Formats: sequence, structure tokens, C-alpha cells
Amino acid sequence: MVRKRVGRKQFESNGSNSQDDLETIDNFGKYTRDRLRIMLRERGLSIAGRKADMITRLEQHTMEGKTAIKRIKESNNLNDSNKTKANDDKSINNKVKNVIDDGDNIDSDNLTLWTHPITTLNYFIRELLIDTISLAKRTFEYKKTVWSLIFFIGLFLVLRNLTGPHQQIIKLWENSLIWWFYWIGLGVLSSVGLGTGLHTFVLYLGPHIAAVTMAAYECGGLNFPEPPYPDSISCPDTIDPLWIAGIFNIMRKVRIESMLWGAGTALGELPPYFMARAARNSTNKNHDYDQEDLKELEALEAMESGENVPILMRLKLAMKHFVQKAGFFGILACASIPNPLFDLAGLTCGHYRIPFWTFFGATLIGKAIVKMHIQQLAVIIAFNEELLDKVISFLSVIPIIGNKFQGPLKKYLVEQKHKLHNPSSVEGTTMISWLFDKFVMMMVCYFVITIIHALARNHHRRRAKTSSD
Repeated sequence: MVRKRVGRKQFESNGSNSQDDLETIDNFGKYTRDRLRIMLRERGLSIAGRKADMITRLEQHTMEGKTAIKRIKESNNLNDSNKTKANDDKSINNKVKNVIDDGDNIDSDNLTLWTHPITTLNYFIRELLIDTISLAKRTFEYKKTVWSLIFFIGLFLVLRNLTGPHQQIIKLWENSLIWWFYWIGLGVLSSVGLGTGLHTFVLYLGPHIAAVTMAAYECGGLNFPEPPYPDSISCPDTIDPLWIAGIFNIMRKVRIESMLWGAGTALGELPPYFMARAARNSTNKNHDYDQEDLKELEALEAMESGENVPILMRLKLAMKHFVQKAGFFGILACASIPNPLFDLAGLTCGHYRIPFWTFFGATLIGKAIVKMHIQQLAVIIAFNEELLDKVISFLSVIPIIGNKFQGPLKKYLVEQKHKLHNPSSVEGTTMISWLFDKFVMMMVCYFVITIIHALARNHHRRRAKTSSD
């Protein structure tokens, strides 16, 4: 009996040390069946079966316990790392928030990507979202027009994906629409904003007219094969008598894209007009109109009775009075003559409540018809073959850079002429075309940066107006 009591105490002392059992999984075989049963009961396991079955049960349970402990440790480590990361993220967010909040103390003229990049991008994105939502709301005020447009676009897409004899007509219309909207869009980009437009005539339309002009004089005619025209130009096999090279035929060849570009520039003058008219008609001083764009017009009005006014301001004042008093024909005259002073025409007409069709009709006729024919004629005459040869010869007179550009320019023109007769004869890019591509890229980047700065400054003024109210 004494031996049994001692054994029981020994069993109890061994049974209480469960941590040792976890660490000595290979030692279960040394215990008796009674000891194994006690250990199984402590773990809530079945005590039935042979000794080998009981040992297997204990080993499986011990392995599961070790796995659970390991998972708990890994979970604790992961939680600690997540807490550390969350604290770091919170610290970064606080720093960014402080940088953005400090933007309210920045002068809007100093808000640029190179001085305050985070604040500028943040304000740009916010203002872009606000303007997009506002445009969507105003667009859906014209529900019939919007739904009609959606219907026709959907119908066009359905017909485009259906096979049949209509595919040739659909493809022709698709190419024409893409070509038309391409030039209208470039025209809008050219005149959008006050002095920040992308000069798409110099970058796109002017080179296109010049290329057609040089090809016409080289080929002797303008009936270029379609396709690849207008994507690329190659000389026709036979000359159509109706398309013999000449100034008027060249103007007729590029008339559609030129007039569409001019119509786009007229559309680009509408936002300043509507903004100025809405600001003038609004009786609510807290209305969400950006009065900053009207500062130049207000400054001109303040100078009317002043002395020692600069010449440029005098010209702008004269144009403002001319547009205001002459009405339709005054706007038509200003829109027909290429001049940088027409930027204020939209603001002036909107500010003085000139009727929409008076302003837009005169602007459209002036820019899309009169002005475009003047610009076409200037480019065609400038790129006449004889005049172009004289200009290239004159380059040698210019010191230092003249001779460096004369050779590559001659080579470029010769290669372009060869390419007109054999499109596959010229491979790679010349230095002139490479430089022009880089110039276009720089101009586009500059335009994008000016748009970012303008929207960021608009949002800065919006925040300042809200805080002052």
C-alpha cells in the first residue's frame, strides 16, 4: 500500500509537469499504461486501446500543441510589427498632412512643382475632381442631348462590330470622325486658358500644311494615295488634272483640317466667356466662381483713366473698347487677325453681357474661315520650293550655327523628297526630325505643367475663400 501511495504521488508530480511532456515527445514509451491513461485524461483524450495507440494519441496531441505555441508566437511577432508599421504610417501621414496644411500659408504664385511638389499635386488632384464632378452635373442637366448622344454612340459601336456590307462605310466614317475630332481637339488645346495654350498650329497643323506643300511641288500633284494619306504622304502614279500643284489646290487639300482646327480654337474661347458672364450675373459674392481670372480685365478698367500706361496695356484697352462698341464686326475683325490680344475677348464679351451667338458666331467665322486661310497662305508661300532653297542658302550667313544647321537641313529635305517617291527608301530618323520630336515633347510637358499649376492655384484660392468666409 505504501508503494502504491508513493507511486501515485510520483504519478501526480509527473502529471503536473505538462511542459516537460511537450518537450520530451520521444519519452512516452517509458511510461506504464496507467501513467499513459492519466496523461490522456489530463489532455481530454480517449484512454481506450493498446499502449501503442495511447502513445500515438499523445504524440499527435503534443505536436499539435507545439504548432499552436509556434503560431501564437508568430502572431504576436506579426502584431508587434504591424503596430510598428502602423505607427510609422501614422507618423508619415501626419507629416504629409502638416505639409498640405502648410499650403494655406503659401502665396498662390509660389505654388509650383519644384517649390512645393506635394501640396501642388494634392491641390491639382482635388481641383481636377471638383471640376470633373461639376462638369458632369452640368452636362446631365441636358438629359435629352446626353441620352441621344449615348444612343448614337451605342448604335455606331453595334454596327461597327456586326459583319456585313456596311463595314466599309462604317470604317470610312470612323476614320473621318477620328481625323475631325483630332484637329478640333488640337484647336481647343491651342486656345484654352489665358496664355497657357499648347501652340498646336506650330507643332501640328503648320508642319502638316508644310509637308503637303513640299509634297505637292515635288510630286507635281495632290491626288495622294488614300491610304496611306493623311497618315503619310507618297507621290501618286498618275497626276489628276484637277489636283495639279498650285496654291489654291494646296489650300483646298488642307482646308478641312484647317477649318476644324480653327473651329476648335473658337470653342476654346467659350470657357472664359461663360465664366465672366456667370460671375457678372451672380448676385452671390460667395458663389464658387474664380474671380482671379478676371483680375487682368479689372486691372485694365482701373488703368483707363490713368497715365503712363504701358504700350501693351494700351493695345489691350483699345481692343477691349473696340470689341465692346463694334459688337459682331469688332469681334470678327479681332478674331480674323492673328494676335495675342484676343485672349481677353472672351472675358470682355462675357463681362459686358454680349449675346452668345454674337460672340461665338463672329469668333467661329473669324478663326475657322478668315484667319485660317491667312495662315494657310502664309505657310504655303513660306514652303514654296524656290523660297525654301533661298532660306537654306541664307543660313550660311548666320555666324556659328548657320553652317551647322544648313547641312542637316539639306539632308533632311532630300530624304523627304526620296521618301515621297519610295516610302521604304528612308530608314531611321534624321537629326532635324529628332530635334523636332524633342521640341514637341518639351512643349507638351510645359503645357501639362502649366495646367497643373493653374488648377493647383485655383484650389488654393478656393480654400482661402472658404476659410475667409
